[in-house]
Amino acid sequence: MKYKRNVLKIIDELKKLYPEAVCALEYRTDYELLFSARLSAQCTDARVNIVTKTLFKKYPTLKAFAESDLDELMKIVYPCGFFRTKARDIKEAAKTLLDKFGGRVPGTMEELLTLPGIGRKTANLILGDVYGKPAIVADTHCIRISNRLGLAASRDPKKVEFELKKIVPSDEQSMLCHRFVWFGRAVCRARGPKCGECPLISVCNYASGQGDGPSA
Repeated sequence: MKYKRNVLKIIDELKKLYPEAVCALEYRTDYELLFSARLSAQCTDARVNIVTKTLFKKYPTLKAFAESDLDELMKIVYPCGFFRTKARDIKEAAKTLLDKFGGRVPGTMEELLTLPGIGRKTANLILGDVYGKPAIVADTHCIRISNRLGLAASRDPKKVEFELKKIVPSDEQSMLCHRFVWFGRAVCRARGPKCGECPLISVCNYASGQGDGPSA
């Protein structure tokens, strides 16, 4: 019961801080969000947004991605790191979306996980932002902050996802994760968290010395 009370306070305070929090990735279509999220693995959202300005101009449709020259695609996504794997996944995902899903990004976890390079984190992002479904995006900010606050007790993304699903109201899940990103960048940073400026200090295990959670 304590954690359910705490999570409501956390949601309320983060709403005050970030009332209009949205996904930091810039996109116009469902597949652009999918590809941007794939590129964001081990890369900052800011860098991805720079790369996708060129990427989405060069390939304005799913068909263009599916028919793209892989070497050219690799050159464009190179700044995002792991460029060979990411380019190959994007090209193959475009083909799969056209061949199996009628050119739409699917709306179930099971279907999303069949796409090349797509794991639960990206799948949940799609479910929440594209389809408006309850979804916990267990990225590095979500994992760090939820552990520090005592809402989760694991570094494993899937375990954190399911722990939060038990206590976060379904209609708040997606937006809470977006707010965690903004909060994690500005206040609850991996290194040098600004505990003195934090509105959640009264419900934070890290601040009270009861636990520090993962640092990453």
